[in-house]
Amino acid sequence: MSDKRQRARVQGSWAKQLPKPSSQTVAVLNNQPKNAGAASGTWGLGNQKTSKTFEFHQPTKPLREVPPERVIEHLGDYEISPGPSGVSRLRLRPGFLTPEEADWMFSKLLAELPWSQKTNYRLGEAYEEPRLTCWYGELPYTYARSTMAANTQWHPLLVTLRDAVERASGCTFNSLLCNLYRDGHDSIGWHSDDEASLGPRPTIASLSLGDTRVFSLRKQPAAEDNGDYTYVERVRIPLSHGTLLLMEGATQDDWQHQVAKEYHDRGPRINLTFRTIHPEPEGRRAGTKMGFAAKQM
Repeated sequence: MSDKRQRARVQGSWAKQLPKPSSQTVAVLNNQPKNAGAASGTWGLGNQKTSKTFEFHQPTKPLREVPPERVIEHLGDYEISPGPSGVSRLRLRPGFLTPEEADWMFSKLLAELPWSQKTNYRLGEAYEEPRLTCWYGELPYTYARSTMAANTQWHPLLVTLRDAVERASGCTFNSLLCNLYRDGHDSIGWHSDDEASLGPRPTIASLSLGDTRVFSLRKQPAAEDNGDYTYVERVRIPLSHGTLLLMEGATQDDWQHQVAKEYHDRGPRINLTFRTIHPEPEGRRAGTKMGFAAKQM
């Protein structure tokens, strides 16, 4: 291959070279007016002027700032909002279990609980939850249009943990939803534990074992925001090995929570959420949200 053809190939073209302009074409170009190039750079508008200058108008809505995210990571009781449904309160207890207790409990529950992947339904479409779960309680539990069957065969270690959580919280619990996040890609999206079967203002006790994951909360937007979460209050809580978190008062009415996906290495995490479940309201579909059930009363 000649040097000339190789250079053409490197340049990405085997096409013929363009013909040299004729002397007649050069004469025409030389006779163009001096401002012709400037006019051609205006996309055909020439020296056209805009009809009016820019006018600033004050926004019709008041300017709002996105509130900073609040981080909670130390032992204490926290009132995260006074309303609108009542006081929403979190009680954080890092080190509820010693590292040694948490280690062997995590290993035992990871190996011995009947973990499975639940299928939920949204807008008629089935999808698998991005985590594993199991349920304990005398009653079934329905959420996301899918029901977990009643299971009274509590693992002995779960009974021990339930008793310890009841003593610490001053509450009693008759059921438990267990979640296994296998790695950072397992998650649970924004939601509230506000099914009618949980009753008004339920207390949820959440015990974490395994790798640390971030537990996030966001306030429900005001009615005038039409479902826009841009300006709502937010809370971030890193839940570490052996930590107990209690959600009380109006937290399930006025806030949502999630454990988001994380795109770096995370080990498995078990989350035990103790709760009290009641028979489904008569005449209501299983899994009905508390707010919807109240509107239908």
